[in-house]
Amino acid sequence: MSNIIASGQEKFLVLPAEGQPIEKASDANDLLAAAMAAGAAWVVIPIGRLGQEFLQLRTRIAGEFFQKFVTYRIGCAVIGDITDLVAASSALRDFVHETNKGRTILFAPDLDDLLVKLG
Repeated sequence: MSNIIASGQEKFLVLPAEGQPIEKASDANDLLAAAMAAGAAWVVIPIGRLGQEFLQLRTRIAGEFFQKFVTYRIGCAVIGDITDLVAASSALRDFVHETNKGRTILFAPDLDDLLVKLG
């Protein structure tokens, strides 16, 4: 079951570490609906919930998934250690670097770091 936390004036829908893997772009639809129903401004996804191909950018899953969040103006954060993944892919490293410059799609090591980033 997802957890709702509040920080400042924003609510975060935090997915549990265990659960159905997020494997396709359309999986964003249920998460967006849950966030809207809860009045959450952010969906926080533990890295372990992402399917094996999700962050392989050539599959386009991540881009299409995150675009839905941009369209609906709900933030999406992936939390967890992605050090090995970005070390193995310069495209993913660049993607993470660019998204972390904004305030809609973020990657952070943990929830506390995410909340600090959002200030």
